[in-house]
This record gives sequence, C-alpha cells and structure tokens, in this order.
Amino acid sequence: MLQEELFNSVLKEEVYKYGEIRSFPSETVILNPHSYIKVIPIVLSGSIKVMETDEETQEILLYYIKPGESCIMSFLAGIRNETSKVKAVIEEDAEVLLVPVEKASVWTRQFPEWADYIFSLYQKRFEELLEVVNAVAFRKLDARLLHLLKQKSTLFKSDTIPVTHQQLADELATQREVVSRLLKQMEKEGIVSLSRNKISLL
Repeated sequence: MLQEELFNSVLKEEVYKYGEIRSFPSETVILNPHSYIKVIPIVLSGSIKVMETDEETQEILLYYIKPGESCIMSFLAGIRNETSKVKAVIEEDAEVLLVPVEKASVWTRQFPEWADYIFSLYQKRFEELLEVVNAVAFRKLDARLLHLLKQKSTLFKSDTIPVTHQQLADELATQREVVSRLLKQMEKEGIVSLSRNKISLL
C-alpha cells in the first residue's frame, strides 16, 4: 500500500481509482526500450531495476525503484508520448500500481502533492544517475561490484543475495568472466562467500 503520508486522501483515492494493482515475479521485463509508455509504475512492494541498453544489447544498471517510488524516466517519456529509453526489470517479486499516463499528467496540475512527488523523484534519480557516471568514470570495477552487492543487500534486507555472476556482469556492463574473477578474489580476502546463484557479504 502507499505510505499514508505520501498523498492526501483525495489524491490517493484518485490513484487507486484509476490505477491497476498487479503482481510480477522476479526477472519479469515490464518495460522495453523503444516501446511507448501507457502506464506509470508505482512500486508497492518488492523492487524494480532500471537499465540502459545500447544497440549491441549491452546493459548497465541506472537505479532501483523501491516501495513508494516510481520511474521518472517513464513518466517523462509517457507525458511527451515518446518511446522509452530504458529497460525496467523486476528485481524481486513486486506488487506494482500501474497508473495511466494521461492521469499522471493531469494530476501534476491538479494536485500539488503529486507535483512534489514527481519533482522529488526527479531530483533523486538525477543524483543517482550522477553517481553512476562518477562510478563508471572514476571507480575501479571491484569497487563498483562491491557497491552493487551492498545495494542489493539493502534491497533484499539480507546479507545473502540471490544473484548470478551473469546478472552482476550485465548490470555493470562487463563480462561474466571478469565478475567471476573479482568475486573469487573478494572471497579470498574474506569479503564475500560464494555459493550457487547466491553471494553472501561477510
């Protein structure tokens, strides 16, 4: 459910009246690049990862959408009737409120709380994208890998993370062999413990 303090009762009533609640299992792709956006997702539980994909299908993680949050890039593309520039994938089993894009646009003018919500998301995502740029430009891959593992640990609220080496490689825009080599080195250093499709932070 939406946080009580997020919207006033009138806006919340509108959101639930026109929105559709759907459940998605992990790894479900809910948005592909170059597709038109008809609905804006608001995460009620679980999480969504937003990726950028180039023409050669190489991907890099941009940010996570957590409970109470939405995808500002979907919102901006939707209200402009432009195609998506990102790919959105369910990170962990999620319940999502899908809001029609035309309503999301109207609410921006009708409800100050909704406009504040959208602008706060814009600021948050902008800061996260700056962090991605800084990480790619200035951090070594091992530091980026450890940061990503810590992000996932926070998302799953557990030190044991259900993830494959290939998934990590995709999100870091590198090769699986590179990630595997770094993880083995981190295991030797006592930073992580590796098991099949799971990594534990020590």
